[in-house]
Amino acid sequence: MTNPDSEIHRHSGWVVPGVLLLALAVLCGAFLLYYLRPASFRDRNPASAQTMTRLSVRGVGFAIPANYVESRRRGGDTDVVPLFAALPDLRGFSQSEAGLFLGNSADSPIVHLLIRADSNGLDAAARLARIYQPYFVAANGEAADFGLTRYGFRADSGYGRNDLYVGNGDSGMILMLCERPAQDVPSPNCLAIDHPIAPGVNLSWRFKRAQLAHWRQIGDGANRLVAGFRDKG
Repeated sequence: MTNPDSEIHRHSGWVVPGVLLLALAVLCGAFLLYYLRPASFRDRNPASAQTMTRLSVRGVGFAIPANYVESRRRGGDTDVVPLFAALPDLRGFSQSEAGLFLGNSADSPIVHLLIRADSNGLDAAARLARIYQPYFVAANGEAADFGLTRYGFRADSGYGRNDLYVGNGDSGMILMLCERPAQDVPSPNCLAIDHPIAPGVNLSWRFKRAQLAHWRQIGDGANRLVAGFRDKG
């Protein structure tokens, strides 16, 4: 008779990698939400003067007008650069529009951008397959407005209160994780996460879900804006 205490329990080989990927996704999401959270929760003192802030992320140099940088900072090496700009032309902060830039209305035209060091190397297609797809309700998604494909998440997943929208812009595939409107989420956001712009350097941006119709303009504009900040000196 087999001793129950001596039994060897076998588990599927995907369990441990799956748990690790979920933990990585949650940590990345928490990190990005911290830096891309609404302006009213940030201790910032943005500059309106268009002096240049010169800095680098993983050896990639940037020369950024100071009125695009969310918090005043010195130049030099850094791992995180938070920026913001206003639709439709992605203009920088000005004192005349301070209320607009520091507000958090559901239809706010402000786009928050984050340049950050990241060594995971996942592009949008790999992130879709490895991070999000295991938690979809339906693997193929469904056609949505604005030329997007919508994927719903299982309620028991860490993304259960979000939708994932996927589209293709001039800069390639864009993944947008969008909060669903709810009583405790009166001003829902969409987060386009970790678009590679250089080896070891990614760009993310957050905007209001009410602006989802402009996703292509926002995504392509964000990439062009940051590309223009690359230091060519």
